[in-house]
Amino acid sequence: MRLDRFDLNLLVAFDILVEERNVTRAAKRLNLTQSAMSAALRRLREAFADDILVQHGKKMIPTAAALSLAPEISALVADLRGLISRGLAFNPADSQRLFRIVASDYVTTVLIGPLVERLQLIAPQVRLEITLPRNNISERLEDGDIDLIISPERFLEGQHPKELLFEENHVVVGWAGNPHIQQELTEEIYYQAGHVTVSVSRDGTFIDNHLRDRGDRRRIEIWCAAFSQVAWMLPGTTRLALMHERLAKVMANALPLRIMQPPTPLPVMQEMMQYHQARAADPGLNWLRAQLGQAANAFNTELDCQ
Repeated sequence: MRLDRFDLNLLVAFDILVEERNVTRAAKRLNLTQSAMSAALRRLREAFADDILVQHGKKMIPTAAALSLAPEISALVADLRGLISRGLAFNPADSQRLFRIVASDYVTTVLIGPLVERLQLIAPQVRLEITLPRNNISERLEDGDIDLIISPERFLEGQHPKELLFEENHVVVGWAGNPHIQQELTEEIYYQAGHVTVSVSRDGTFIDNHLRDRGDRRRIEIWCAAFSQVAWMLPGTTRLALMHERLAKVMANALPLRIMQPPTPLPVMQEMMQYHQARAADPGLNWLRAQLGQAANAFNTELDCQ
């Protein structure tokens, strides 16, 4: 088939179909009807003279030819998306662009939330779609489904560019009325207390992984599904929690909390931004990264003044 007669949208369909191996799920990701997705698969089969996906029991399995083509087509789709993004002029004052960001509720609370207030003034029509980190975020970045990942460096994969957004310390937080922390926090008091922690994914959190690697001695009594839930589990109890310093200071403005330094040194966490290499010259994404950097620096200044 001649290239000028080939619908390039079929490459996007191919990329998603081979990844999902399911017509219904692929249709949902592309916001198409199942019949439209089935039609796209039929046209792909005609164009490549190959079945692409074959039924095997209740599953669909990519053919050998499809698997061999998949990496090249995936890279081509990502490059085309980057080319289109770079080719569009970006003016934040009137842009209606949607930016898709993967970030934890912690990052959303301490960084993106305050940034939104500024964007209302300088980019009132820019839209943000924020999703929580999942185990397939690297694949989504590779496919061009997301623009930016904000995450500790140890959870980022692949060779795509990444840059430091800010550094974060962890602090111990407890109810201000907790009778066990009215004086200096010792290791004995710390380990005798019950603790609250976060269970957000099978990869664990930065600080929990560090402690587990060194033989975590805490007695965990409550597991939360989000970082922002932890502080609400502390008032009226004798429990303690390790929290990001920025989040702890935000929550201390709303709840009666006491913030203390850990009884033993903890590593500094580096919060990074990662984006697809095909979008390195994307003016809109570069603008967003700069805005996030300014918001992080503003918070750093607030921390230094406290």
